Amino acid sequence: MQVVGYEPSGRGSALLLADGDADGNDIEHRPLESGDELTYALGERHCAGTIGEAGHIACDRASAPYCEFHTSTWVCARCTGTCLKDEMDCYEEHAVYIAAFAPDTFKVGVTRSWRLETRLREQGADRAAHIHTVSNGKIAREIEAEIAEWLVDRVRTGPKIAALASSVDEDAWNDVLAEFEVIERFEFDYEFEPVLESRPVRETIVSGTVRGVKGRILVVEKGGTTYAVDMRDLVGYELEDGETERELQSSLGSFG
Repeated sequence: MQVVGYEPSGRGSALLLADGDADGNDIEHRPLESGDELTYALGERHCAGTIGEAGHIACDRASAPYCEFHTSTWVCARCTGTCLKDEMDCYEEHAVYIAAFAPDTFKVGVTRSWRLETRLREQGADRAAHIHTVSNGKIAREIEAEIAEWLVDRVRTGPKIAALASSVDEDAWNDVLAEFEVIERFEFDYEFEPVLESRPVRETIVSGTVRGVKGRILVVEKGGTTYAVDMRDLVGYELEDGETERELQSSLGSFG
């Protein structure tokens, strides 16, 4: 069984697993809910292949998570208002938003209006504010590019993990929002059980008790230590029954 993808928070958190049939096979959704027990060890890692209408198509090339033939780039992510496609196709209402990541990282972004709350949860935002509604993606990207001159337009996984037990700086958040006419505000609770009191240790494992998922970060507890797993780092691995046998870093609290 290979990890061929994942669903982040906002889309029913799960690992996407496939048997590796080169002719196409169904994908198993392995839900990730608080309290679930994961009992897998990581085997070899290779290209995760591709997912299409026929299901998952496997690939045995060594590159991971994807080989050169299965690496895809969403050109819209690089758009700043000048369409990079042969023909513009984003004629749909878009929202421009500011997302807050604890304690004081603030990101501008755009999405189709109907996906706004889902998109924010997929990223693991702690707070957010909808600041513009426009008729298409081109206009939204132009606005985003202007705001990105003083706010970031992406947040890497490392800082998100480092801040998992932190709260948003209210004063800094309010100062940022004072620059905009806010249409709607959002505040998210990812319902970690129990509530995180300290920063988890970053690891790549699929064993332990699930404590919750925030964006693409899976949090598990094992041997008295809480670990944060970037689910993208799992893509391509073959899973084997039985918990990991390799030695893991422990938090200081596990020795108390």
